[in-house]
Amino acid sequence: MALGTIDALVTGGTGFVGANVVRELLREGGTVRVLVRPRGDRRALAGLAVEMCDGDLGDPASLRRAVQGARTVFHVAADYRLWTRRPEELYRTNVEGTRAVLQAAADAGVRRVVYTSSVGALGIPKDGTPGTETTPVTLADMVGPYKASKFLAEQVAIGFALKGLPVVIVNPSTPVGPWDVKPTPTGQMIVDFLQGKMFATLDTGLNLVHVRDVARGHLLAAERGHVGEKYILGNANLTLAELGTLLAEISGSRRRASGSPTPWPGSPPGAWRSPRASPAALPERR
Repeated sequence: MALGTIDALVTGGTGFVGANVVRELLREGGTVRVLVRPRGDRRALAGLAVEMCDGDLGDPASLRRAVQGARTVFHVAADYRLWTRRPEELYRTNVEGTRAVLQAAADAGVRRVVYTSSVGALGIPKDGTPGTETTPVTLADMVGPYKASKFLAEQVAIGFALKGLPVVIVNPSTPVGPWDVKPTPTGQMIVDFLQGKMFATLDTGLNLVHVRDVARGHLLAAERGHVGEKYILGNANLTLAELGTLLAEISGSRRRASGSPTPWPGSPPGAWRSPRASPAALPERR
């Protein structure tokens, strides 16, 4: 059955960032279609006036059906795991899935595509100065399969832009906020802290940004972004100790992050290794 014209298709709309992108689009009065897996968790979309389209990043026919009639595609879907026994699963979803979505969008003549990457795919200057969207970076700079997969997916998006697809790339840091229902690794860290499970760190920190600001940044990228360019979506650099203090203040708890020799497991995309070495210059956007 042919689908009608719609303002936006969102992949990953049942996830943390995607659900907030969906809400921001609806807040702006847009009509929204969401690509959902047939047995996927849809709690983050409960009660929203959106069109559900069953499909999967590994099913090209379902992607062609999903993009049909969509003016803008927000490709937010990703496999966000900091560690896995099977890294090929990350590459299949994040790299080949991105290729499939962008090919479907190109074949359908979509007017604009916003691809959600990560600051983890950007370069960090070796002198400790803040990086930007244009800091030189290679695959060899990526630590772990998640960041490597997002870097390679970015290259896919850039390749499509060079061939004429109007795709813009956004690079969120570490979003926090509502509708993190799974939760994400960062959300789990916050939940663990609030439940009294201490997290510990060495010289590590995060760049945090409210997820609603990230969602708004997606819409601004669709409206104003230049084809083939990247846009960092971030806000404040915090050490994990500072984050623990902030959480304690908000929750009324006396718990703090401790300076144990056991580091917090994993390194989220917005993580940085020293308070003096931010991964990116973060312009005000919203």
